[in-house]
Amino acid sequence: MVYLHSQIEQQQRILKQIKAVLPDNLAKQTKHCLIKDHNLLVYTDSAIWASQLRFYNSAILASIQTLVKSPINNLQIKIITRPSGLTETATRKANLPSLEGIDLIRKHSLSISDDKLSAALLKLSATLKKQADLI
Repeated sequence: MVYLHSQIEQQQRILKQIKAVLPDNLAKQTKHCLIKDHNLLVYTDSAIWASQLRFYNSAILASIQTLVKSPINNLQIKIITRPSGLTETATRKANLPSLEGIDLIRKHSLSISDDKLSAALLKLSATLKKQADLI
């Protein structure tokens, strides 16, 4: 447990040093870091910020050399693609038309001469009605 705690503290010191050499807006987007096999992995949450971080490759590597025992050969920027479980994600709801709109689609489908289009609109109105009834 002590070893894991020391690893976390080292990662926090390195992240703090990395953020110190970056502009403020870019430092805020730098989320985590990790040293693995003489590589420094820096995590951000967007491809846009990752591309900006790559411009500071040499500055980042130079700034952390005093904090690590073995030399770091490479910097890799990684993008966090899934939530870490620490934050809630909002569930998306369908944006359904009103009941009057659904009824209008159904009535309009009865007046269309194209059988395929008429059937598709009837099916759409039935599905929308079922979804609206569930809400």
